Amino acid sequence: MTMTDQKLIFTRAELTEIRQLATSLRQSLGDTLQPNDEAMLWQHFRQSLEAGLLERDVFGLNPILTALQTAKVAVEETGLRRDGVLALILYKMQVSNVQELGPSVSTILHGLMRITDLNKKSPVVESENFRNLLLSFAEDMRVILIMIADRVNLMRQIRDTEEEDAKQRVSDEAAYLYAPLAHKLGLYKLKSELEDLSLKYLEHDAYYMIKEKLNATKQSRDAYIDRFIEPVRQRLEAIGLKFHMKGRTKSIHSIWHKMKKQKCDFEGIYDLFAIRIIIDTTLEKEKMQCWQAFSIVTDMYQPNPKRLRDWLSVPKSNGYESLHITVLGPEQKWVEVQIRTERMDEIAERGLAAHWRYKGVKGETGLDEWLGNIRAALEAGDDLQVMDQFKLDLYDEEVFVFTPKGDLLKFPKGATILDMAYHIHSRVGSTCVGGKINGKVVAIRQQLHSGDTVEILTQSTQKPRQEWLNIVKTSRARSKIRLALKETQQKDGRMAKEMLERKLKNKKLEFSESIMAHTIKKLGFKEASDFYKQLAEEKLDPNVVLEKYAETRDYDLNLNTPSQTRSAEEFNFDMVDEQIAKPNDDELVIGSNLKGIDYSLAKCCHPIFGDDIFGFVTVSGGIKVHRTTCPNARHLREHMGYRIVRARWSGKGSSQYSITLNIVGNDDIGIVNNITSIISKEEKIMMRSINIDSHDGLFDGHLTVMVDDTSRMESLIKKIRTVKGVKSVTRL
Repeated sequence: MTMTDQKLIFTRAELTEIRQLATSLRQSLGDTLQPNDEAMLWQHFRQSLEAGLLERDVFGLNPILTALQTAKVAVEETGLRRDGVLALILYKMQVSNVQELGPSVSTILHGLMRITDLNKKSPVVESENFRNLLLSFAEDMRVILIMIADRVNLMRQIRDTEEEDAKQRVSDEAAYLYAPLAHKLGLYKLKSELEDLSLKYLEHDAYYMIKEKLNATKQSRDAYIDRFIEPVRQRLEAIGLKFHMKGRTKSIHSIWHKMKKQKCDFEGIYDLFAIRIIIDTTLEKEKMQCWQAFSIVTDMYQPNPKRLRDWLSVPKSNGYESLHITVLGPEQKWVEVQIRTERMDEIAERGLAAHWRYKGVKGETGLDEWLGNIRAALEAGDDLQVMDQFKLDLYDEEVFVFTPKGDLLKFPKGATILDMAYHIHSRVGSTCVGGKINGKVVAIRQQLHSGDTVEILTQSTQKPRQEWLNIVKTSRARSKIRLALKETQQKDGRMAKEMLERKLKNKKLEFSESIMAHTIKKLGFKEASDFYKQLAEEKLDPNVVLEKYAETRDYDLNLNTPSQTRSAEEFNFDMVDEQIAKPNDDELVIGSNLKGIDYSLAKCCHPIFGDDIFGFVTVSGGIKVHRTTCPNARHLREHMGYRIVRARWSGKGSSQYSITLNIVGNDDIGIVNNITSIISKEEKIMMRSINIDSHDGLFDGHLTVMVDDTSRMESLIKKIRTVKGVKSVTRL
């Protein structure tokens, strides 16, 4: 059949093979073909040919011939019938839409076209996510059967091609994508052929080396299997078990994979075959009889305890049940023995070993049962009528989307643009303002759908919001949003604190942490973070805070509240509550060397013997003694300088004073113990309390001790600074 130059030209050999295949398919499909099916196919063929749609592929293969070759593989190996065959041939003719051959043909054809569009995105086929997306796009399982058959046929035809790059790509896809799909469906013959042909093309020397060695050892291997099985068979029959046994040689690909994994040569693979003992028994007696068989085998042949795999007591997560043990058989050769029941063998043989989930992919609820039903339909040979009911709804819980670079990501159903943004990176999520789905701009709450190509749009001024927690579906995104909100809150809190300090400064009020902490509590806040959060969100009036702060400061400094003073002779140190010095021995000289004046030590700065000090006359007439470095000193001098009196320490007694040190260091094991050990070794120094707050690998602690004077305090500070891991020690 010769057409014009732009049209496909059929060779004589191709025409002969096409006629033979058509006859064979016509006989195989029999009554399932309808009267005008062939006429409709011929009509579409002429239209596609005239339109120049029929072209040879990169290997020079004729599309019509490959369609019929693939159809033959699918019919013989998978049980494909009329609808699948017609859809396959139409697909190869580049027919994208057809209604006259029935809805089922149209559905399968549409599925094949969707897969073609998917492949144009150049995804990484090694990704297990891509296998799942492929299934979700297929719509009808016959699409997957056709794809597997098509790849098997293609692998058969490209043996002598000179297009090495294309051949390698096709072989890679056969190994990573189509062989696992065939395994999942229980199409083990096609799976092994795909793997072996892939190895043959990709690792030519390794393939033929293993093949030749297997052929050379086949006769002796079969004889050895018989010698191993026979005595075991006699012992099992003697105890009344119903069973059958078989030996299975590993495929070339499987042997090669094991050689690579174990890093050894062919002779180093001692388990070239496995013996299976399959017991026919009731559910109640399964475990007992399996262990009976196990006992007999291990009594006859020495077992390797390190090679025992008990998936009988605790089945694999995918439902696989079996006993595996490697024993030393005749001639000191290691042999793997698998013991299982008919029920267990049926589950394993139907592909329910869940290849992908076994490799770590989760979330395939319902897939095993669904594929098991399909496998049952294949074996039943019922013209695949059951197939018409299989619309792929098992991926209701998952969606698969592409990045602009072609990477494939998996998300739970209902996931949004924001979920994907946080999946990429926390910073991308926190600055996300929307996205593009297949080139169309959408909002951050837009849900994702399988097959979408999604691009994330960001803006540097964007910040995470509380309501985002209601938009995202994944726990990963939710936790990242919470963390981002916390960081934002801390930043806003710092800004609110700085704003408050500026306002206090404008009102000539010195900022004091202790007075502010007291103020926060008086305003009804348990946590300072909540206080600054409300201040940042403008839910709290700063002027109210300023008024309460001034009021609290006056109260804490006794500026306007009469208080009863105590004579120095009455002073006794209280270990629990008092922070006022016992001045019966220490003489405090105030003004013109006056002694015995009623005074007390200010709680805002805790002066001790040796500090530079001054006195402040309170409204009740008593004197509060402050350190010259007191945070309130400047305010007292500027606004009430007339009530300031000079003061100095005179004499040295046995009194002890309370000081609080702030210690910052690495949060290392034993560092706190090292600090407290130093204090315990110091004479006349007593620790009253220690409060440690650890975060981000650092600790920030407040240590309160009793000391005699500033010299002993400074000595203690120097010693603490020498502790490994301590970064700073400061007196509060």
